[in-house]
Amino acid sequence: MYVTIEGIDTAGKSTQIEALRGLFTDAVFTKEPGGTDVGQTIRSMVLNGEMQSKHAEMFMFLADRAEHTHNVIIPNIHNLIISDRSCVSGVAYATVQDVCDMDTLVQLNRLATNNHLPHHVFILQLTPQELTYRLSQKEHDAIEARGIDYLLSIQDALIASAHALGIVTHVIDASQSIDTITLEIANLIKGHL
Repeated sequence: MYVTIEGIDTAGKSTQIEALRGLFTDAVFTKEPGGTDVGQTIRSMVLNGEMQSKHAEMFMFLADRAEHTHNVIIPNIHNLIISDRSCVSGVAYATVQDVCDMDTLVQLNRLATNNHLPHHVFILQLTPQELTYRLSQKEHDAIEARGIDYLLSIQDALIASAHALGIVTHVIDASQSIDTITLEIANLIKGHL
């Protein structure tokens, strides 16, 4: 089973991935972008603000997604795969940036993944107040620097994108305690294995 943890920056994706790593010791853990050497390069370029063209950024992410699917997802498809982000983020970010319409983005991501989409997506959702607080506690990368309204529009787009891709979607209140969130995700994963 292939599952992905999604959410805007500061929602707690990395924290949950680490907690799940301790519970699902036989699972394959990966991330997009960054699950391959190509992905690490692309991730660095985007987070450092090196990409000026949103179209170029989208195609770079699609290239990484194709490479990641070929090298990580397909060889491990009979195992539990837990990914920090996926094509859901790709569609959501490109939609909000108005690169092209959602239907086209869904088709491009289906092509890049050869239709190997996550079976389940867990979206960690923040309220505007919680997001404001969390952003005040850290330095911002290029994506976070775009502002609260931008991040909230991404959050809404994550849910819409998961539905457009036809992925079973679980929206989780990210303002809960770390342990409560981990238990909720773990129980949902175990219930579908």
